[in-house]
Amino acid sequence: MVPTLKVASKLFMNGLRFQYLHWRGAPGKVQAVSLEITHNCIAKCIMCNIWKISSKVPNLSINDWLDFLSDDLLSDLRELDVTGGEPFLVNDLPSFFSGVCELKRKNLRKLKSIAITTNGFLTDRILAYVEKALPMLKDHDIGLVMVCAMDAIGAVHEKIRNYPDAWNKVNETIQGLKGLRKKYSNLVIGLKTTVLPLNVDQLEDIAYYAKENDLFTIISPCIITDARYLNPDKAHELIFSQEDIQKMITFYQSESFRWSYHAHTVIQGLREEETKKPCSCGFNYFFVRSNGQVFLCPLINMNIGNIKEESLKCLLNSKKASQFRKKIGKFPECQRCTEPGLERYALPYEGFSYLSLLFSMGSHDFFQLHKHMGLDKYFS
Repeated sequence: MVPTLKVASKLFMNGLRFQYLHWRGAPGKVQAVSLEITHNCIAKCIMCNIWKISSKVPNLSINDWLDFLSDDLLSDLRELDVTGGEPFLVNDLPSFFSGVCELKRKNLRKLKSIAITTNGFLTDRILAYVEKALPMLKDHDIGLVMVCAMDAIGAVHEKIRNYPDAWNKVNETIQGLKGLRKKYSNLVIGLKTTVLPLNVDQLEDIAYYAKENDLFTIISPCIITDARYLNPDKAHELIFSQEDIQKMITFYQSESFRWSYHAHTVIQGLREEETKKPCSCGFNYFFVRSNGQVFLCPLINMNIGNIKEESLKCLLNSKKASQFRKKIGKFPECQRCTEPGLERYALPYEGFSYLSLLFSMGSHDFFQLHKHMGLDKYFS
């Protein structure tokens, strides 16, 4: 375990640096990136419109993504998040894994994990691709985090995902991944649940399923955004009643979420109707759309350019990017943000919020939380 004084000192220095960068609107070293590797999807989820993007809109190729990841500005990258659409629709995904392993020897030397979000419907392909990737990744000290979307147990999940036999398929994928986990220590498996009015009463069942199968959980209220999920037209269908909100608060207060920073921020946001948490979007994190557009925050519809047209250095150092960074935390989207990944990337980097947790929780409980969130990679 990292010594308390060492962590406290690093967080204090990180906090000073972040305040300086925020004041200037200057970029920091990139530590986490999300790549929408394809917009293609076989589900038609009721809370998302990514699947409506025309098939005529091109996705970047695997070579495009690997060229992008070879940029020296990503030499401090710790986490790589791969999403879609459905990433396992990409036929040459194994080439992506092998390409990242090759880059680990060069500029991605600090990369510790790749996280992939999947709906889990393409069971045979998923298991084949993952089994092929795991030995390569392990040889290069890279963990693979498989995040399977599960919004309910049984028929409600099928209704949400608009896909036949949806729950049985994702369950079959999870059971197959569990078999691979016994063989490969670098595989981590979890569930990602989007909380909707339709599944509020299913949350305890999902948590129980996760516990029984030894899976981590990311359980978070749906987000309305004209950026990442392209779903403002869904807003009226996805409004939570006061009864729904109280059910969520009760759920997040359970013992299962004792070590969940995200649960505490969601409860605070539900009660006060305004989320308060650190954010480092644009400083150590950004999101790249499947066509190459760069968004410093995936939830704010403000792209700063395209990686196919300009260098990453020019994009991150542009006046538009600088103005964005100075305003982060003050956008309307910031006040209602429930995206759990963004706060993970922010806590070590913003520094002061995480340091205050160390003081308020005490070192024992703090390091339990620290371990649960897998943040050691940001202290090496």
